[in-house]
Amino acid sequence: MIEGPRTDEAGPSVDPTGAPVEDAGLGIESVDSTRPDAGRVLDRGATYAAMVGLGMAVTIAISFELVVAIQALVFISAPFAGILIGFYANHKSERWRPRWRLFANAGFAGLVTGLSLALMYVGLRLLFIYADSGYRPETMGGQLECDTGPECTYVRFLDDGYAADLEADGITDAASFEAAVWRWQGETVLMLTLLTLGGALGAAAVRAIRTPPDPLAAPG
Repeated sequence: MIEGPRTDEAGPSVDPTGAPVEDAGLGIESVDSTRPDAGRVLDRGATYAAMVGLGMAVTIAISFELVVAIQALVFISAPFAGILIGFYANHKSERWRPRWRLFANAGFAGLVTGLSLALMYVGLRLLFIYADSGYRPETMGGQLECDTGPECTYVRFLDDGYAADLEADGITDAASFEAAVWRWQGETVLMLTLLTLGGALGAAAVRAIRTPPDPLAAPG
């Protein structure tokens, strides 16, 4: 005689009488883990968006600094990355109100994304400068006489005819060039961070002036 499945082996979907019951493992807590959180400054969706933004920043920096090698595209992409991640932070959280929470979510995700992009971009720039050995193909003049690092990059600029431009910026030797490099990179970190953060806050502002789709989507 073939017996039906035992109730203790059939899983949580049946009880001893054979009637279906709700699976406790699929409750609201597991399904809505990124819904708006009361009493928190940041929603969990904003934290998740920040991690996504970090990955986005690494991809942008590598793509436009190494693969395509058009560095201006990094700066052009920064505000658009901010808009995208700022929108995603509140969309993932299903956050509509209060408005200050929209800006907190988007601002946090945008700041993480902007800093990640800036530090990745600057890190690659410094890597190229401090690893510069002065190598050039013979068809372009051959090896430069310099010490590996900023000095070789400085000599390379001089050889390419940028002496007057460097002197106009107060750069007259390798030491002053190295100091300028760090100043430029600091300005770059600030610029990329602010561009990305501005885009994220802009996305929050647009959501703040929109009408929530229904009352349940706008908890206090």
